[in-house]
Amino acid sequence: MVAIVESEGSEAASSGGLIRSLDWKGAFWVAAGVPPLVLFSIGGIAGTTGKLAFVVWIISMVMGFLQSFTYAEIAGMFANKSGGASVYGATAWLRYSKFIAPLSVWCNWFAWSPVLSLGCAIAAGYILNSLFPIPAADSQMVIDWISAHAASVTADSPRVAEWLAANAGKTPQDAVTALLSADGVAAFTPAIRNWSLITFDIPFLAKASLNATFVIGGILMLIIFAIQHRGILGTASVQKWLAIIVLVPLLIIGLFPIFSGQIDMANVTNLLPPTAAYAGTDGTWSNGGWTLFLGGLYIAAWSTYGFETAVCYTRELKNPKTDTFKAIFYSGLLCCLFFFLIPFTFQGVLGHAGMLAPGIVDGSGVAEALAGLVHGGKIVTQLLVVLMIMALILAIMTAMAGSSRTLYQGSKDGWLPRYLDHVNEHGAPTRAMWTDFAFNLILLAIASDVAGYFFVLAVSNVGYIIFNFLNLNAGWIHRMDSGHVERPWKAPTWLIGLNTVLAFVNALFLGAGAKVWGYSNALWVGFIFAALILPVFAYRHFVRDGGKFPEGAMDDLGLVGQDLGVKKAGILPYVALAGGLAVVLAANVIFQLPA
Repeated sequence: MVAIVESEGSEAASSGGLIRSLDWKGAFWVAAGVPPLVLFSIGGIAGTTGKLAFVVWIISMVMGFLQSFTYAEIAGMFANKSGGASVYGATAWLRYSKFIAPLSVWCNWFAWSPVLSLGCAIAAGYILNSLFPIPAADSQMVIDWISAHAASVTADSPRVAEWLAANAGKTPQDAVTALLSADGVAAFTPAIRNWSLITFDIPFLAKASLNATFVIGGILMLIIFAIQHRGILGTASVQKWLAIIVLVPLLIIGLFPIFSGQIDMANVTNLLPPTAAYAGTDGTWSNGGWTLFLGGLYIAAWSTYGFETAVCYTRELKNPKTDTFKAIFYSGLLCCLFFFLIPFTFQGVLGHAGMLAPGIVDGSGVAEALAGLVHGGKIVTQLLVVLMIMALILAIMTAMAGSSRTLYQGSKDGWLPRYLDHVNEHGAPTRAMWTDFAFNLILLAIASDVAGYFFVLAVSNVGYIIFNFLNLNAGWIHRMDSGHVERPWKAPTWLIGLNTVLAFVNALFLGAGAKVWGYSNALWVGFIFAALILPVFAYRHFVRDGGKFPEGAMDDLGLVGQDLGVKKAGILPYVALAGGLAVVLAANVIFQLPA
C-alpha cells in the first residue's frame, strides 16, 4: 500500500508517496479549471448543431452531473490511491480481464492530457494576436494598399480563373476584389504569423507544424510545469486565485446580457439541426440532422464530464472519507452553472451566424465576443484577452495535475511503465509530468493548425468515452464483487442503474459522433491509440513483474496477495462489453453525415 505521509518535504521524498495536504476545497479549486473548457469547443459545437448548441451543452452537463455520483461512490472506496475515477473503476474489471483495467486508465489519460496542447495552442493564438495582429480587411492601411495596387490583379489573371473555379457562381469582379483584399492583408501581416521551422505530414493522422504557436505553447507548458513542480498544495493555491480572477468576471459577463435584455429569443427557439456542419441554415430532423446533434453531444462530453477530475486527489486529501464526495459534488454544481449559462448567453446574443465566426470556432476571438456581450471597448477587450489566457492556464493546470497522477497511480498499481512511479521532494509526480509534456509537444505541433486542433479533440475523446463506459459499468460491478468494502458515501441504487444506461448512451454518441469533426477515421484512430496500451501493459506485467501485481495494489479491495477474488458478476461484465461495442458499431453504420 502507498505509505500515508502527513507532512511535506523530506518525508515525501523518503517514502516515495504523495502528501496528504488537501481538504475538499483544495481539490475543488484544482478542478475549477474545468468550466473554462466550454470555451475550447463552443464555436465548434455551434457549427455542427446550429440552434441546438445550448441544448447540447445542457443535456451533456446533466448527464455528467448524474454520472459523477457513481464516480463519487467508487472513489470513496480507495483512500490510498490517486489518479481519479479511471483508477478506481479499473480495479472492478481486474477479475474479468487484466487488460481492461489498464485500458480504462490509459483512455482516461490520453483524453485529459491533450488539454495541455489544445489550451496552449489557443493561448498562443491570443498572445500572437495581441503582439503581432493580422490587420483587418477593412482597416485603413489595407484599403490604402488596395487603392495603390488596384492594377496588380486583372480579370484575365490566372489567379482569377483559379479563384472562380473554387467559388462557383461568383463573377470576375468578385474574384478581383477578394484577391486584392487578401493581398492587402498579407502585405501587412507580421512575418512571424507565417513563420514555420518545418511543416510535415504525420502518415494517416494530420499535418504538423513547428511554428510560432508551437514555440509559445511549449514555453507556456514549461511555466505550468514549474508551478506544479512545487506539489499539489502549491498548485491548489495558485488555482484558487486564478479561478476567482477568471470565473467571477466570466459569470458577470454571462449574466449581464440576460438582465440587460440582450437575449434574442429567435436565437434560442425553433430548434432544428443545420442542413450541414457550419452551414448556418436550419435543416430537419433527418438522419443527417440527428448525426450532427449526436456529434455535438459527443464532443461536449469532453468538457462537461471533466469535473470528475476532482477525485483525482483522494490520496492527497487529509480526510478522504468526507472530502471526496464534497469535492466532486461542489465541482459539479460549479460546472452546471457555467455550462448552462455561457452557451445560452453566447447563442442568445450572437445568434447562429455570429457563433460561426472564425474567431469563435478556433477560439482566438472569444475574448472579443465576450467584450461585445458587455459593450466593452478596446481596453475591455484587451483585459478579456488577458483573462482568456489565464482561463486557459487554469484549465491546463487542472489537466496536468490530474493526468500526471493518473500515470503515477497506474504505475504504482502495475499497469503502466515503472519509471512513472516517482515523486519529487514536494510530492509531485515529476516523471509523469515530463511524460505529459513530451506527449503534448507532439500534439501541439498538430494542434497549431485549426483542422489539426479538432482532429486531436475528436480522437482524444474516443478515449474519454471508452473510459466513461467502463467506469459507469464499474459502479455496479463493484457493488456485486466488493459489496463488503466500506463506502463513505453510497449512491442510490436507482442512480447506479440509470448511470449504467447512460454508459450505453455514451457509446451511441461515440459511434455516431466521432465522424462529425472532419475526420471520418477519427473513431478508428482512437481505437488504435487505445489499443497501444495492451503491449505496454503486457511487457510491464508479464515480463517486468513476472505476472504479479505490486504488493499492496489490491489492499483497498480487501484482497490478499495476487488473489483477485470471486467473479460474483458472472458473465454480465462481458455482456456489457459486447453490448457497448455493438452499440458503437451499429451507430457508426446507421448515422451518417448530411449528403
